[in-house]
Amino acid sequence: MRFTPEEIADAQRTVYSVMPPTPQYAWPLLAQRLGSRVWVKHENHTPAGAFKMRGGLTYLQTLRREQPALRHVISATRGNHGQSIGLAAAREGLTATIVVPHGNSVEKNAAMRALGVELVEHGEDFQASADHARQRAADEGLHMIPSFARELVRGVSTYWVEFFEHLKKADAVPDVVFVPIGMGSGFAAAAAARAHCGVMSTKLVGVVSAHAPAYLESWRSGQVVRAPANTALADGMACRSPDAQALEIVRSEAEEVIAVTDEEVAHAMRALYRDTHNLAEGAGAAALAGALQQRARWAGKTVGITVSGGNVDAPVFAKVLQAS
Repeated sequence: MRFTPEEIADAQRTVYSVMPPTPQYAWPLLAQRLGSRVWVKHENHTPAGAFKMRGGLTYLQTLRREQPALRHVISATRGNHGQSIGLAAAREGLTATIVVPHGNSVEKNAAMRALGVELVEHGEDFQASADHARQRAADEGLHMIPSFARELVRGVSTYWVEFFEHLKKADAVPDVVFVPIGMGSGFAAAAAARAHCGVMSTKLVGVVSAHAPAYLESWRSGQVVRAPANTALADGMACRSPDAQALEIVRSEAEEVIAVTDEEVAHAMRALYRDTHNLAEGAGAAALAGALQQRARWAGKTVGITVSGGNVDAPVFAKVLQAS
């Protein structure tokens, strides 16, 4: 998936009408921990606490322009995508219904409701919620917003463009970047931005949850493979059925795809808090978990990671910290 310079510039105008670019820092304590120079892109600093809001803004602005009579959209989420849609729908004067699974993050649910969405709890996991959202869209004539789409990726790519352009100017183009994979928009955006910025020497390593290995198994097999999603901590990576287009991008652009356990994710959440005093949700710490897992391979190199989100419920984070 590629975007013209004009498409990237248009996405930047859309995103920056709502928020400034997020920072990227080289944290000394993380460098000591990993034995390499580490640059962290802080998408936990967006107004919605995660990278997803960028995609919602571009998707709904384009949709509103193409379908001016549209009034109601629906989607499914574990939280960050839903906040993105809620925020963007309000800006575009649209009604948004968001379907979440039972037992979803209490604080993410509260954040979505505060943005004015109609929140519906249905199913035991994301896939069941997505199936229900699609059925409601068909029954009620609503527009179903998927978890992976070109316009979502175009918006999300703005954060990776910020990252790569900053590091080019700092003469610190990373040797490798670790990218979490949920439904694939973040990874596809990183690949698009890498091409846009002309830093093809940077390798992209996809990181999935070991308890939701569908993208890893699909990457290995070359076709969509469904697998259980049982992660208790990295809900943003709880994918049971990969998107075929996203999988094609991962297979063509990833140097490797690796899996991290909930234990490794919890360790990375603690490390980020201790070394940078930043909160990361489970999926938001997965990139660091992957970098720590491959620490020996990239020792002495320049490593890029993302804190893709910081929306972790307080009791969950307290439990993670207490386990140290």
